[in-house]
Amino acid sequence: MRIALGQLESGADIRANLAAIDRFAAEAARDGASLVAFPEYATYEKKKVDATFPAVAEPLDGPVCRKLAAIARRHRIALVAGVVETSEEPGRAYNTLVAFGPDGGRLAFYRKIHLFDAQGFGESTFIKPGPSTDPVVFEHGGVRFGLMTCYDLRFPELARSLADAGAQVLLVCSSWVPGEYKTEQWLALNAARAIENSVYVAGVCQAPPVSVGRSVLVDPMGVVEADLGLESGVRVVDVSLETVDRVRESFPMFRQRRLYGP
Repeated sequence: MRIALGQLESGADIRANLAAIDRFAAEAARDGASLVAFPEYATYEKKKVDATFPAVAEPLDGPVCRKLAAIARRHRIALVAGVVETSEEPGRAYNTLVAFGPDGGRLAFYRKIHLFDAQGFGESTFIKPGPSTDPVVFEHGGVRFGLMTCYDLRFPELARSLADAGAQVLLVCSSWVPGEYKTEQWLALNAARAIENSVYVAGVCQAPPVSVGRSVLVDPMGVVEADLGLESGVRVVDVSLETVDRVRESFPMFRQRRLYGP
C-alpha cells in the first residue's frame, strides 16, 4: 500500500489550514497514495495551547470535520488529521484524531490520552484527556492502522496495545515541541516503537517553528525509509504487510513475551 505523510505548517487560520490539507491530499492522491496522514492540531495550531482552543472546538459532525470528509471524498483517499473537538467540560476541548474513508465516511476517532504537561507546557489546562484508554485501530485497504498522538509516543504501552489489537502501521500524528535534544528523541522514539512492535511507524509532525518537522516513515526493522526534513510538504511512501510478517517471524516477540500489563 502507498500512504502519504503530510507535514503541515498549521496556524490559527482554520480556512488556510484546510486549504493546505486539500492541496496535500490532492497531491498524495495523484501520486497513488490510498491514505494521507496529517499532524496533531492540523486544523488549528499555535505555539502554546491556550483558551482559544476550546473556543474554536467543534463536534465531530461540525463544519471542520465535514470539510475534511469532503476533501477525502473529493480526492478518493483516506485521510487522518488532528482536530480540536468540543468536550462536555466548559473551557476544555479534546485533542482528537479523526479518520475518514475515501467515501467521506468516518472510519475512527481517537482522543489523546497523554497530555503534554512538560517542558513548561500545560496542555491539560485547556485540553481534556480522552476518557477511554482502549486502543483505536481501523482497517483500510487491507491494512490495520493504529492511532497515537504526539506525547503518546513516550508511553510504549500504548503502542504495544495497538499492536496487540492488530495494528500493522502506527500513525503518530504530532506537533513535537522543540527543545534540547527533542529532534533526536523524536527520531529515536519513532524507531523504538517500530522495532519493539514489528510495525511501520509513520510519525507525521508539524513543521517549524511550532514543531520540529522531520516527519518519518520507519520500517519494522527500524530503518528510516523517508524523512521530510524541516519544510512543509507531502511524501508518498510504501508499506508492505509482507515485511511486517517477515520481521515478526524472524523476531517472534509476541509469542515469546513473558510480561503483560496489569
